Amino acid sequence: MAGASHYVLPRPEFDTPVKLLIVVAPYYKDIADNLVAGAKAEIEAAGGTWDLVEVPGALEVPTAIGIAERMSNFDGYVALGCVIRGETTHYDTVCNDSSRAIQMMGLQGLCIGNGILTVENRKQAEVRADTADQNKGGGAAAAALHLIALTRKWGRAEKGVGFTRDILLARSGEGKTTA
Repeated sequence: MAGASHYVLPRPEFDTPVKLLIVVAPYYKDIADNLVAGAKAEIEAAGGTWDLVEVPGALEVPTAIGIAERMSNFDGYVALGCVIRGETTHYDTVCNDSSRAIQMMGLQGLCIGNGILTVENRKQAEVRADTADQNKGGGAAAAALHLIALTRKWGRAEKGVGFTRDILLARSGEGKTTA
């Protein structure tokens, strides 16, 4: 719907900088470049840093995020790409499977902003990727930043479960000194 307005959350603020990985499938290079530009700008505006990796297609985006989560130290991830409907059901498979994989990783606690466009035609993709229009790359980065902020808000230092060593020593009398 043209001209529709929607509420955008204020940009989160961080006490310590955040580092995000932008994973992009540049199948439609010009569209991917706009998505990446929007994501970079949003991350930098929040005082964060980013790394960028390219993968062959939208189906590989969640796999790359999973590898990075196991092997690196990112606070969050931005998934970017574009899938334009074609003549076969491949479109449905790519859209559904990439989205489902990203959602499952999010439910496991990863902070991921999903900016993989799923559109009917190139014009829809161009409008959504344009940093001066819908800026879905920036929106995906903002989503990841908001999830990182929630993680930091609700996170806390690990607490021991059960009795700590000091409590056990005090109860046994070994932790006491005599004069």
